[in-house]
Amino acid sequence: MASKSKKTDGSDKKVPDTVRKKKTNPKAATQRFLPIAEIRNDTVVLKSGGLRAVLAIEALNFNLKSEVEQQGIISGYQSFINTLDFPLQICIKSRKVNIDPYINNMREIAKKQENELLRKQTVAYTKFIERIIDVADIMAKSFYVVVPLDDTQTKKASFSSLFKFLGMDDSESKAVQRYRNFMAKHEKLKDRLNLVESGLNNIGLITRRYTTSQLIELYYQCYNPRTSQEQKLGDDLNTAPMVL
Repeated sequence: MASKSKKTDGSDKKVPDTVRKKKTNPKAATQRFLPIAEIRNDTVVLKSGGLRAVLAIEALNFNLKSEVEQQGIISGYQSFINTLDFPLQICIKSRKVNIDPYINNMREIAKKQENELLRKQTVAYTKFIERIIDVADIMAKSFYVVVPLDDTQTKKASFSSLFKFLGMDDSESKAVQRYRNFMAKHEKLKDRLNLVESGLNNIGLITRRYTTSQLIELYYQCYNPRTSQEQKLGDDLNTAPMVL
């Protein structure tokens, strides 16, 4: 380690350190801990070589179903789970709905309203919505099923493997290997995806696979919840793979 020394003439001035310090990029250091290498062909490619496909699921109001229909859904879901020989990840995303554009639009409508009665009703309705927002946040829930494909499946997870996964560094050799194996692994992932979609559709759930642009926007919102509200992504996200 380089140390700073004083001059031999007895002065208190310190000799400047001549060791060049390494410049660090905080953003690059943060990206180092992201497990995602790129997003392409409607698929999330991990640094470990694993692939992920994301299905968006439309919610089903179970309570409005009859008792016979409820039993049928439960039995169908149980049969679907028993047919799987690989893990699934079920995610629920809750986010606060930003209705400021809607409020501003209602105010503009009230200003342009020529009928005085309708104008007053529009203003009263706008104030009513604002009071509701002050009392409670309006939340929107989204449901997803993540279908994975990994090279190896580990039965037990340890703290060392967890930190190794989080601090995984990417390299050129890993990127080349991922590129070579992508198409073959992508076909296997597609077979799993068809099996999952068929099982969920049989119990009355509507599924939709996320495209490349939708996946980019989804992870962008997850990792940047505040920034994504102000800075929107462009419309040309499908033209090239996204590297995080």
